[in-house]
Amino acid sequence: MSGPLSLEPGGAEQQDTLAIRLAGPRRLRPRRADDSTLTLRLPRLGPDEEEISRLAAELADRIGPAVHPYEVAALLEAEGLSADVIRHRYGHPNLFSLASALYERVPRTFPEPAPASDPWRPDHVRCLLRGVLFALPGLAYLLAGPLWRPGTHVSALVVAGIVSWAWGQALGHRAHLRMTTGRREAGRTLLTGAPVGAVLATAAAAPLTGGATVLAVVAAQSAYLAAAGVLLVLARERWLLAALAPLAVGAALLPWWEPGAPVRAGLPLLALAATLAATARALWIVLAVPAAADGPRPRLAASLPYGLFGLAAAVLVLLEGRRHPYAVIALTVSMGPAEWLLYRYRGWSVAALRRAATPAGFLLRSAGILGLCLLAYLAPLLPAALLTGAPPAELLFLAATLWTALLLQAFGAAWPPAGVCVLTAGCAGAVAALRLPPGAAALPLCCGVAALCLSACVLRLLGRPAPHL
Repeated sequence: MSGPLSLEPGGAEQQDTLAIRLAGPRRLRPRRADDSTLTLRLPRLGPDEEEISRLAAELADRIGPAVHPYEVAALLEAEGLSADVIRHRYGHPNLFSLASALYERVPRTFPEPAPASDPWRPDHVRCLLRGVLFALPGLAYLLAGPLWRPGTHVSALVVAGIVSWAWGQALGHRAHLRMTTGRREAGRTLLTGAPVGAVLATAAAAPLTGGATVLAVVAAQSAYLAAAGVLLVLARERWLLAALAPLAVGAALLPWWEPGAPVRAGLPLLALAATLAATARALWIVLAVPAAADGPRPRLAASLPYGLFGLAAAVLVLLEGRRHPYAVIALTVSMGPAEWLLYRYRGWSVAALRRAATPAGFLLRSAGILGLCLLAYLAPLLPAALLTGAPPAELLFLAATLWTALLLQAFGAAWPPAGVCVLTAGCAGAVAALRLPPGAAALPLCCGVAALCLSACVLRLLGRPAPHL
């Protein structure tokens, strides 16, 4: 060098000087050195609180809900923090040490989860349509009744209807079980079971027909119930409504027009033919689907309680219809809203499960949901009972029994409602057949006890979180 080196700070030669500085142990963020200055730092003697605070602020929304430092450690690992970065930037010896520091620094927060979509949202139009379809076939008796005096042969129709109802419930359950394997398998079950049910119903009522005309009517009724059951299982409600359109048109014109015997007989036959054609088309479409992989077939006994419930429900409705047929029409139409409420019960129960903090709290919410659903279902039936002249308690207790039984069946608890309803139908039917006391009061009394028992079963079985998960 040709000149002296100035060691005074701030001199003009400072930009060309190599300086060695010792970093103080407590300085967390040293000033940035000049561009031409080489700075050597000794290893940090403790955590860098400023860097840790900055990291905690960045990850606060994800650290706050953590319930253990290990969750924070997993978060840091997911963020890609290496061991060298943890040691040199944050001054901690390892990942778990830094995670514990962040867990202690960030206060616990447990935000409410984002509202999820309702998995049990019902199809409003479909539920309403099914209620109409359950009652619409009754117009056939209004049209064709004057041709064959149904009052003298009503027992044959009743027996065939009871058998069809019981068989249809069991067949529908088995078809839905087969639906889990594939639609083709469900279609094969319906193709085999529906004709068998129609033949059994007709054969059971044949001794009571007393002639070929009544036997033909019973066979037509059984064929229609079997075909309509297939369409309802396959979710072809609109096809069934279109098939029953001739009945609706003919019945609507009766107050102003006497159609005559050919039209009175032709419209129900046309509706039956359209229903059978729609059923054949629906089965053809389902059977055209490729077969699924072979799986275990469900046991026939699995559908037995559903058939027993159908048998008991048919007897209970028959006992009500003997004295108040118009009340039964209102009850039949209410099956559509009843199905809608089954969906709503499941949706509201899932929402209650998200809000409840304890099993006791969920049980209390379940009781409230059950009461709300029963109130919503029974409230419209009260004016219907008054308008039809039926005792309100009789119709309401019967409706409550049927709805709570259907609710338990919807959750796979089939034997409790089947057992309760069979016992109820047996007691009420025995009192009516043998003319035992308390006479007409037996049906509301038995149905009231059954509704209480089934409601207790609902709270016991469905008042726990497990069935709703």
